[in-house]
Amino acid sequence: MASLAEMIGGAGTPGTFLGLDRAESLGAAADIVIYGADCATPYPWVGAYCAGGPAAIRAGSADYAGAVERVNFDLMGPLLPRGVRAVDAGDLATDAEDPAGNRDRIEAATREILGAGAVPVLLGGDDSVPLGLLRAFDGAGPVTILQIDAHIDWRDEVRGERLGLSSTMRRASEMAHVERIVQVGARGVGSAGMEALEAALAWGAHLVPAHELEDGGIARAIGLIPEGARVVICFDVDALDPPIMPAVIAPTAGGLTYAQALRLIRGVGGKATLAGVDLVEFMPERDRDGVGARTAAQLLTSILGLIGRQRVGG
Repeated sequence: MASLAEMIGGAGTPGTFLGLDRAESLGAAADIVIYGADCATPYPWVGAYCAGGPAAIRAGSADYAGAVERVNFDLMGPLLPRGVRAVDAGDLATDAEDPAGNRDRIEAATREILGAGAVPVLLGGDDSVPLGLLRAFDGAGPVTILQIDAHIDWRDEVRGERLGLSSTMRRASEMAHVERIVQVGARGVGSAGMEALEAALAWGAHLVPAHELEDGGIARAIGLIPEGARVVICFDVDALDPPIMPAVIAPTAGGLTYAQALRLIRGVGGKATLAGVDLVEFMPERDRDGVGARTAAQLLTSILGLIGRQRVGG
């Protein structure tokens, strides 16, 4: 039986997201630069448990490789508008034993992309990966963070580690260029205690838990984004409901549907600039028949399309 890729007739560059051109450098002339990092600051007792996540998400897009002119019905138009160039720069070198070096490499790569005038789209990798991305925006701020996640990531430290995946938003709140944090999708029981929740609320973070999404929560979250803001989307795939995203370390019932996630991001993109994106916490060995990888790739494809439409003003 023919595959979807064979029916669509796509081609493209092997091993890149959507078969996009492979970037010669991170500062390549482009509107959007995709790059990956398998880890940043993994907890030693867990390790780089999302290693291979970027490659798996790229593989999830294989059915549409080289077909960027086809219609994406999530956006009612082509995958990428005419004239928009998106490239894939591959994965950064990371080493689970060198967290400081990982963070510095992610930050430096992001600065290079921003310096070239492109939008950075970072694939992960565990949820400590976004810190390097966010640090790089200190010269391109102020920014609003839209975190879409099953967890608020506001613990001050975990066994002495202050830069791990449970502390990402706490550390982001300490960055002078981060002016607002909107957090959508928290649910169930995670590692956060009351101190973390109270610290988030005291700082002024806006929390929209998953149980509110069917009762006006998406509209409330969109309304919390300032008109014209520069927004960095920090998307942890465990925000999505386990049946469509099994490839996570802690599946928790009650997550966002694909339609809810798309509606939220489209709504934000309609009033603010999508200045950067990370899509993290994809755990390949937990996936089932590639369901999670295809879901992540479909969502990322629509995000790229939204960024592209902003770049051409339509």
